[in-house]
Amino acid sequence: KGMQTSEKATITLNVMKMLDPHWLKPNSIETERIITVLDETIVQLELSSLIPRVIESLDRFADVLGPEITNNLMEHQKLSNEMEHLLSSSEEEDTMTAEEQQGCLCLLEQRLKCSVRDVLRLLLANPSLCQALKHEALVRKSPAEMFIKAFKEFRNFMVERILTSPTEEEEKIRFLEGISLQIQKNTEAIVALQTELAAAIRTQEEEIHKKDNVIKDLRSSMQDLTTECKAAIQNTKEEGEKQQEGDLEASQEQCARLQQDVQQLEAQLNALVLEHRASELALLKRKRRMETEIGNWIQKFDEHMEEKQAEYEEIHAAYTEEKNQLSLMMEKHAVLLQEYSQIEEERRRQEEKKEQELKELNTLSLAATRIQAFWKGYLVRSLYGSKLKKKKGKGKGKGKGKGKKSKK
Repeated sequence: KGMQTSEKATITLNVMKMLDPHWLKPNSIETERIITVLDETIVQLELSSLIPRVIESLDRFADVLGPEITNNLMEHQKLSNEMEHLLSSSEEEDTMTAEEQQGCLCLLEQRLKCSVRDVLRLLLANPSLCQALKHEALVRKSPAEMFIKAFKEFRNFMVERILTSPTEEEEKIRFLEGISLQIQKNTEAIVALQTELAAAIRTQEEEIHKKDNVIKDLRSSMQDLTTECKAAIQNTKEEGEKQQEGDLEASQEQCARLQQDVQQLEAQLNALVLEHRASELALLKRKRRMETEIGNWIQKFDEHMEEKQAEYEEIHAAYTEEKNQLSLMMEKHAVLLQEYSQIEEERRRQEEKKEQELKELNTLSLAATRIQAFWKGYLVRSLYGSKLKKKKGKGKGKGKGKGKKSKK
């Protein structure tokens, strides 16, 4: 896991380096030369865009520019006027042929180019003068600044393209695709949570709507029951009035009985009304409780999202700090790696020197051993050679003496 985390951190750092052009550094002399040429071209373009404004206020800048630059600028102004006059005359009159006009234009164009090069060479030889002209002359915007801005963007684009390898470009594309995929997943998760929340809210609303329908049905049934009771009482009164003449006592008894029935029905009605009101209150309490629970759930969800947001900001701050620390460590690592390579190179040279000295010592030891062996052999041979010669001389003397004695 630690290795995977370090690899991910390395990949993330490399991609952040690719995304940030300030991390890119030239890796060859050719690249530095290309960047230098682009930067010098931008400086020359900026100075070239200042030439018309300086010429317009040549009296004001004459003391700062000096006589040589002023004369070159005046010559450049003359060439520019000649070019404008030639172009206007070619549009108004056809006194010259097309070939002559083209030749004059080419000649004036070459002279203008040479004049601009001379002025730029003189201005670039004095950097402080260039800075003063930039501060004094750049008061209004000119169409040339759009071209300079576009060229600067082209320079940054070329530098980024030159300094970014194909591998780094692929890593950058993969990193951006991973970010877009993560954003898509997060969006899908948010949509799913919103859908679940909407479904829960719809379910609660349906339940509340059902409860409201039950309450309405109970109220309508209470009204129907009251209407029926009133109709029954009215019918009873009419029947009593019809039978009043015929049977007053029976009517009175019947009225008393009906009165009791009415009282019972009213008691039942009141009991039903109380019961329905109690159930209505219970349903209203339950409805309020459900609304409170929904509000609590929404509040908890908001608090949870705030905690997640705070946690994300804390993690992001820690990530930023670790990234800064990692950049510092990478710079220190680069310095230490350079020092380590120098130390290794010195060690390698010392080892090669020791090996060379050891080889020379072995060669000298082998030569000394061979010389000593040859010398010992020589001493042994010379010693034994002298002893053999002495023995041979003694043997010859003894032989001669015996011969003489035998002859006698």
